[in-house]
Amino acid sequence: MDLFAKIDRLMETDLGKYARIGHGYLTFPKLTGEIGPKMFFEGKEVLCWSLNNYLGLANDPEIRRVDAEAAAQYGLAYPMGSRMLTGNTKFHEEFEALAADYEKKQDAFLLNYGYQGCVSIIQALTDRRDVIVYDQLAHACIIDGMMQSLAKRFVFPHNDMNRFEDRLKKAAEITAQTGGGIFVVTEGVFGMKGDIGALDQIVAFKSKYDFRILIDDAHGFGVMGAGGRGASEHYNVMDPIDLYFTTFAKSMAMIGAFVAGDKKVIDFLRYNMRSQIYAKSLPIAMAIGAIKRIQMIRDGQDRRQKLHALTSMLQKGLRDRGFDLGITQTPVTTVYLKGNDAQVIEVVRALREEFRLFVSVVTYPVIEKGLLMLRLIPTADHLPEHVEYTIEAFTQIRERLREGVEGR
Repeated sequence: MDLFAKIDRLMETDLGKYARIGHGYLTFPKLTGEIGPKMFFEGKEVLCWSLNNYLGLANDPEIRRVDAEAAAQYGLAYPMGSRMLTGNTKFHEEFEALAADYEKKQDAFLLNYGYQGCVSIIQALTDRRDVIVYDQLAHACIIDGMMQSLAKRFVFPHNDMNRFEDRLKKAAEITAQTGGGIFVVTEGVFGMKGDIGALDQIVAFKSKYDFRILIDDAHGFGVMGAGGRGASEHYNVMDPIDLYFTTFAKSMAMIGAFVAGDKKVIDFLRYNMRSQIYAKSLPIAMAIGAIKRIQMIRDGQDRRQKLHALTSMLQKGLRDRGFDLGITQTPVTTVYLKGNDAQVIEVVRALREEFRLFVSVVTYPVIEKGLLMLRLIPTADHLPEHVEYTIEAFTQIRERLREGVEGR
């Protein structure tokens, strides 16, 4: 059979079906204008709730100045080559020192990308003797990292500590025979549902079982915890978290990532992460931009306060109107409505064209059938009037769904 013969069938399932009915609109839309709460979609201004720009750094004037000056001085080619061969610079190392100090770890490693970085960490640290125990709702980068690994793996239902311990017991039995280790992998903040991994309960099992833990805290870094250090600081468990990983794509508002932990582990990753050894180094201009961003996050308590105040207003207002926000504990604001796949496009059209709201709509198979999820990401740049307008628009959309009207 021709390898490509299956494409037509596969493109009618899951996300592929939207290539035919919503490409350029529901999927792969183009937002233009200055990054912020107000942008443009198809030439019309929209109130945007779909950018992971939690602290509003994406269009901050000081950030843009530093980025521009660094790009003008160094361009986007310098340094050439991988970090290991010809791509290491004092700026890369300066960022790593700042990141390690901020996360209260011995060392940190600056990575080119978040997704492939997480994949490569798991691949590098595990082999066929090991067992990975992971949360059912773990991000795709964790799943793909495990697929690259030869380790056996056990999944536990989301934040279910009874089942988690059951998996640990089984993992311990296996590693006692193989001589391998147990690697627990979960998220800090779960980006789709908005709740926090049960990190305090998970690390408590360290007194009973021998395991190491990696958390992917993409949505927690810069946002959660008194100092913005993430979900581990939120639960006061920074020390027992062996490896802290985060991407720059959220609060840092750029490309890249880092992983922090004990020096010997980070050194091992430097010499064994294939995604970094065989890839060009992050450009100096981006390393300088990352330095500025982590400094602003470290010192940006006022931004976090604005974000959390706006989040509280948004979520309280929605709940007061009777909306189901699921289990969110963070700025990730998930609004569940009864609806079906056929109504997705019409809901999106009503939001974008009538109410001028740009909101991500999630449906099956990401969530259960019969529900639509409107996912909002508040930022430090949103205003109270944006919240009030959005709540009123959502109320009208919900009434239309209840009446069975597919948009107007």
